[in-house]
Amino acid sequence: MTLKKLFAFCLLLLCQIICAQSDSINKLKEVVVSDVNLKKYSSSQSVQVLNDSVITKNEALLTDLLNFNSTIYFKEYGRGMLSTVSFRGTTVSQTAVIWNGININSQMNGSTDFNTISSSDYNSISVKAGGGSVIYGSGAVGGTVHLNNELGFYKRFENNLKLDYGSFNTIGINFKTNISNEKWSAQIGFSKNSSTNDYKYLNLYTWKGEQRWNQNGQYDIITVNANVGYKFDSKNSLKLYTQTSNTDRNTSLISETETKTRYVNGFNRNLLEYDGDFEKFTTNLKGAYIFENYQYYGNISSNNFTYGKTESLITKADLGYQISKSTQVNAIFDYNKTKGYGSGVGDHVREISSAALLVKQELSDDWKNEFGIRKEFTDNYESPVLFSLGSSYQFNKLYDLKLNLSRNFRIPTFNDLYWETGGNPDLKPESSYQAEIGNVFTFKNISLTQTFYYMKIKDLLQWIPGSNGIWSPQNTDKVNSYGAETLLNWKKQYGKNYFTVNATYAYTASKNEETKKQLFYVPLNKVTGSVSYSRNRISAYYQFLFNGFVYTRADNDPTEIINDYNVSNIGIDYDFKFLHTFKLGFQVLNVLNKEYESLEYRPMPGRNFNMYLTLKF
Repeated sequence: MTLKKLFAFCLLLLCQIICAQSDSINKLKEVVVSDVNLKKYSSSQSVQVLNDSVITKNEALLTDLLNFNSTIYFKEYGRGMLSTVSFRGTTVSQTAVIWNGININSQMNGSTDFNTISSSDYNSISVKAGGGSVIYGSGAVGGTVHLNNELGFYKRFENNLKLDYGSFNTIGINFKTNISNEKWSAQIGFSKNSSTNDYKYLNLYTWKGEQRWNQNGQYDIITVNANVGYKFDSKNSLKLYTQTSNTDRNTSLISETETKTRYVNGFNRNLLEYDGDFEKFTTNLKGAYIFENYQYYGNISSNNFTYGKTESLITKADLGYQISKSTQVNAIFDYNKTKGYGSGVGDHVREISSAALLVKQELSDDWKNEFGIRKEFTDNYESPVLFSLGSSYQFNKLYDLKLNLSRNFRIPTFNDLYWETGGNPDLKPESSYQAEIGNVFTFKNISLTQTFYYMKIKDLLQWIPGSNGIWSPQNTDKVNSYGAETLLNWKKQYGKNYFTVNATYAYTASKNEETKKQLFYVPLNKVTGSVSYSRNRISAYYQFLFNGFVYTRADNDPTEIINDYNVSNIGIDYDFKFLHTFKLGFQVLNVLNKEYESLEYRPMPGRNFNMYLTLKF
């Protein structure tokens, strides 16, 4: 029945080809990226790209990079512990993480823990604000985070090694090698980040006047990457991406009388991709196998644990056709089969098929339009028809206007549907409508992007207590979210002196439609800023983060809040010009020694230090 629905919808889509534009993408002869649709179908939305120069100025884990360089709000259960996000006032499961074009949010809980990902494992990391479910499926509601590996097809042999050592016996190792010519390209990488994480609490938490410290907060994260590509000729290529990771960490204690616990989770991701370019017709075929698992030890003194596992098989065909010089259409078909099993969910299989149509049009050099529609087919839930409609117009060199309207969704997870003590198999997907207007100002060395948005979410999934005392997920609330986002970039060179300034600001009002209350753990204001300076062999930078206060209860009790806080980092490094690069650096994190926390009873460390050595040869 599912396949019959899919084929019928495919025929419907192919009958609805309308005038649209082909983005004028420069086909790079030397570098190939896997997620081409990120650039091709995002001209009407804001995309922030974080390259190597930004990545290397931050701590190793993805939370630190995005917390200090984007509008995303993070809630951490202590340094290095579970890290969840809120993008445009949405929940943790409404931000999708995309690995080389594949949605990798957990099939168990629908989210990604950003403290299990090392930023240095990727060539570039992009943050796309706004809905993206038409291309990326479930969870792409508030926005998407893209982890990209780029393969270069030119003659090179490069090695990069970065060694870190910091406070609390924090150790970081990241090694990457790139070997390529005009036919072959290979990347091999290894990263390890670990810490005893026994930092002292500041005055925020003491016990009978005695000093307290972070107990049972050890963590160890190891990731191995191997990517290889082969170009048959200028129009055909084959790529294989693989990634394996294991995170072993204890859980920081709230009180000294708590039982010590431990959480071990890992994943294995494999993606095979074929690209074909036949003049007007293009083909992108993907096949992926993703395995994830976890083990939770309720008492680290015992070998007993609960567990969960999922295995996902994903196939995706993206067929493009250049209708005219100005119009391109892409038809995308995918099939996802996931098997989930474990202590809490039993043994279940979910199959999802989908069809999507994307259209791009360039009415002139300055006016670009894009349209997309998607429908999923499964026996587990009734999926809505999703759409995205966008336009961008460049009035002159100074001003560009962007408009976007979309419908997005999030499907129930395995935990939502099948958890043995409360799962609800009758849940509906969350659905949202979102509208935004973006203003991009460019003047000489300054770029300013200002985006206003409004989002309406219905059938929000929440776990609530039932009459028998058992918590169960229900489609309950409706949420209205609106706000503004600002991105600022400035670069300037004076002789041998280079200056860079980056800043972001987010105002977020996300309220329950019935109670008119702000959602808890959603700050009204967030500000980030950084200033970098370099001259010859020396470079230095300053980072700043401000998070406004957040409510910790749904009723917005003013006595139950986490106060606003600001955190500053400084760093300096010197390149001795031995080998290609021999850079020695030093960082002071939380330089003003501020007391702060993003989750109640989970204080973060005060002033701490990190030194690093970077070699390129």
